Amino acid sequence: MFTNKDFQAIHPEQDNPMVITVEIAKYAIMKTLVDQASSVDILFWETFQKLNLREKDIISHREQIIGFLVVRVNVRGYIDLKTTYAMGNVTKKIKIRYLFVDACTSYNALLGRSSLNKLGAIVSTPHLAMKFPTEREKLQPFMFINEQ
Repeated sequence: MFTNKDFQAIHPEQDNPMVITVEIAKYAIMKTLVDQASSVDILFWETFQKLNLREKDIISHREQIIGFLVVRVNVRGYIDLKTTYAMGNVTKKIKIRYLFVDACTSYNALLGRSSLNKLGAIVSTPHLAMKFPTEREKLQPFMFINEQ
């Protein structure tokens, strides 16, 4: 499904994570990590504070998630937000449930399997590219921005 034309990396032997820009609640969120190993979608607390959203809209969530290095991480709550994926004039919006985590990270958000499956995305880390079906059910290339 991916060919050499889909290759987006600078060097063919790269091993970079896939970092993209998406629109969440009408704001362009850069440094969004695409993490196929994650079972949840995360919006980091510092990012939430910059989005001009109301804390009263956060739904309480008392469970922890297991983070990197099998460390338990507290969740501050969750919120469902429309997220737009775009490449040129091709866009697709889906509602994603983001868990809020207060953590020190270089990313603003993390997209896990839940949203990728809902989007119908196919990710190729060697190509640093992602594709998703649109209304025409044809796979469209996704905008990739390497922000590492």
